Amino acid sequence: MVAPDAVVLAVNIGSSSLKFGLYGQQSAARWTGQFDGLEPGGQPRGRLAQTTWALPEPRAGADGFAVALARLVELVRDEGTPLAAVSHRIVHGGVNHTQACLLSEAVCHELAGLSPLAPLHQPYNLAGVAACASAWPDVPQVGCFDTAFHAGMPAVEQQLPLPRALINQGLRRFGFHGLSYQYVSHLLAERCPQAAGGRALLLHLGNGASACATRGGRSVASSMGFSALDGLMMGTRSGSLDPGVLLHLWRQGWTLADVERLLYRESGLLGVSGLSADMRTLRASTDPAAQAAVGLFTHRVIREAGALVALLGGVDLLAFTGGIGEHDVQLRADVAAALGFAGVHLDPSANANASGAEPSALSPADSAVAVWVVPTDEGRMAARAAFDVLGAPALPAPARPAPARPSV
Repeated sequence: MVAPDAVVLAVNIGSSSLKFGLYGQQSAARWTGQFDGLEPGGQPRGRLAQTTWALPEPRAGADGFAVALARLVELVRDEGTPLAAVSHRIVHGGVNHTQACLLSEAVCHELAGLSPLAPLHQPYNLAGVAACASAWPDVPQVGCFDTAFHAGMPAVEQQLPLPRALINQGLRRFGFHGLSYQYVSHLLAERCPQAAGGRALLLHLGNGASACATRGGRSVASSMGFSALDGLMMGTRSGSLDPGVLLHLWRQGWTLADVERLLYRESGLLGVSGLSADMRTLRASTDPAAQAAVGLFTHRVIREAGALVALLGGVDLLAFTGGIGEHDVQLRADVAAALGFAGVHLDPSANANASGAEPSALSPADSAVAVWVVPTDEGRMAARAAFDVLGAPALPAPARPAPARPSV
């Protein structure tokens, strides 16, 4: 039995950051925050609401994650409310995990086998599970999988054009960013008439980027596939690439490790620009290579968006989320203009004034296609899933009031 005042700590650990939020059963986040700069040689820092502070330097033999986790434990203990669970965003659930579940040692061992398919995320996600289990040994650890939202995609969307023997090994298209798409779908179902039963194109555009087509709130196609490398160009990931390029590099003597590093860490915005993986830095630069990177990213988004609109047979709703989608006014305008043939139109003033802090409608009131920008809240979806796993009453529809902030 879950106590009425119990809370879930939602944790999202990446290669250099730790995002977190504390959620009750019947409310939005009590508070949310993030630790950055946790990579080796980084400068660990934390943020709650609008306050940022430096973290102590890691002790010898420790790393930034250990320092961040210790501070997070302090914040939760200072709150004084019992934890019902720690809920973790885990990028890849494979074929066996299509809904949230308790994370046993055996389950974590199985999930670790999927790390080669999401090397920028899966190992860090699972390290976070181990660290939280050590910090709170009596608190259930719950896994929430980005692939789960796409588990019901049509068979033709899941299938890869490979020999049956390989298909039988579990090689298929999965899709990712599922917690984000789930949040956006749930929120817009409450606020936008076109979302109820309609054809939606959802664009999660950030350092990781993907596009998803939904019908009635259910995923029917995703730009990402077997791994989190497929589809759109990203911050450091190449996205879709002719496999012949890889054969060419291998013939030149590149190793598997060389190619993996190229595709995951040295391509995308960073690789094309030679400057940065951060869209804000590239927008502000006058370097032609930076502008070429922005142009290629935009082109790839439009190309994938058009394909998904064709698959849906039209579109009733277009939604932007993720760091770039929530804040890049020009990108939203460029994508919407390219989709004008499908009835997409923006209100330029609404687009320019959308700060990304709150869900905002960007289309004219009489537009046949609704256009929205929605700041995502993967933590809330992870918390909802954890309460479901524990058998607690369902959380209400998602909302994003400004969270309260504990002392830092």
